[in-house]
Amino acid sequence: MADKTLVCKDCGKEFLFTEGEQEFFKEKGFESEPKRCVECRRARRQQNSQNR
Repeated sequence: MADKTLVCKDCGKEFLFTEGEQEFFKEKGFESEPKRCVECRRARRQQNSQNR
């Protein structure tokens, strides 16, 4: 496995999906790559927790 450069679907910024993150996703059973950068994932989680 090697680091991958992906594009965030929310902000359009490129972000790195590191080899370590890929291993983590695989261990957790996630089958798809992340669609959002770390900042947008964090903002989305925060927004979702406020809506509860």
